[in-house]
Amino acid sequence: MSEAARFASRSGIAEIEETDAFAPKFSSDGLIPAIAVDAASGDVLMFAWMNAEALQATLRTGEAHFYSRSRKRLWKKGESSGEVLEVERVLTDCDQDVILLQVVPQGRGAACHTGRRSCFYRKVKYENGAWKLEPVGAERLFDPALVYGKSDGTA
Repeated sequence: MSEAARFASRSGIAEIEETDAFAPKFSSDGLIPAIAVDAASGDVLMFAWMNAEALQATLRTGEAHFYSRSRKRLWKKGESSGEVLEVERVLTDCDQDVILLQVVPQGRGAACHTGRRSCFYRKVKYENGAWKLEPVGAERLFDPALVYGKSDGTA
């Protein structure tokens, strides 16, 4: 994709749902939800936001890029940790308001900044009158303090 390539303009519902024009619907703050799944297993690895620049960078490079709302900037997944997500396929839903990335994790295979394979490593369950979290697939593939230099595990 060239730097000059633009997404199609959004028009009526039939055109959005049935044509071959890629016209992603960004929110009023310029973002679109993006879900990354393992291309081989289908497991959900992470959720993040993309702006138009991140989506274009992902399409152009074949590596997942996102927009950090907290840092207010574009970021390439794995730029600090080496845990790059190689994109095999980009899909969108019927309304073109969500992006689904089918990816092949690189590095140690951790998609989560906590060092885990997936950001979805806890299930919600009801126990003794309260909602609690139970670990599922919660083993760490790397120590975030060593990778990011912070003791709280934040990237």
